[in-house]
Amino acid sequence: MQAQEYINLVKSTLDSLDPKALELLTDAFHTTYEKGGTIYTMGNGGSGASASHAAGDFLKGASYGLEKRFRMICLNDNLPSMMAIANDIGWDSIFIEPLKNFLKPGDLVIGISGSGNSKNVVKALEYANENAATTVAMSGFKGGKISKIATINVHATVMDMEVTEDIHMVIFNIVKKQMMSRLMGDAPSMGDTYDQRIG
Repeated sequence: MQAQEYINLVKSTLDSLDPKALELLTDAFHTTYEKGGTIYTMGNGGSGASASHAAGDFLKGASYGLEKRFRMICLNDNLPSMMAIANDIGWDSIFIEPLKNFLKPGDLVIGISGSGNSKNVVKALEYANENAATTVAMSGFKGGKISKIATINVHATVMDMEVTEDIHMVIFNIVKKQMMSRLMGDAPSMGDTYDQRIG
C-alpha cells in the first residue's frame, strides 16, 4: 500500500464514523465521571497499547487542573497479575478476573478489539453487562461479537488493523478534548501550558 492510499483510507474511515456513537461515548465518560465511577479499558496487542494510552491521557491530561479527577484503569497494565491469571486460569480470563475485584454498578467498561471477537474482551464485557455497568465496544472490520453485546458501539468500518488502531486513538482523543471542554471550558490544559513554555 502506498502512503497516500493509507492516508486516504484513514480519512475515509474517519468520515464514516457515527457522530451519534461518539456523542454517546462522550456522554458515558461524563456521566461516569460525575457519579464518581471508574472507567476501565482493555485490549490485546496494539489495542492494549491504545487502552493504556487512553487511561494515561485521562489520569493526567484530562484531569490536570481539576479538583475532581478521572478514575480510569487499564486492565492490561498490571503485567504480573495478568500473567498469573493467564497461567493459572486461562488467557480468556485476564480481564474478567480483575473486574470481579473492582467493578461497581454504573462503572464504564471499554473493550477494544480490532476483530471484535477477542474472547477475553467478550467475556469481560458480558460480565460488565451482567453487573449493571455501561459497556463500550471499539472495533474494526465487521464489528465482531463485542459490537453486538455492548451498550455503546463505536465501530471503525475498515478492513485494516493498522487503520483501526489509528482510528481508535483518534476517538479517545476526541472524547478527551470534549471532556476537557465540558469540564474546564477555555482553561488551558497541561499540554497547552507546556506548548507555551517551549514555544
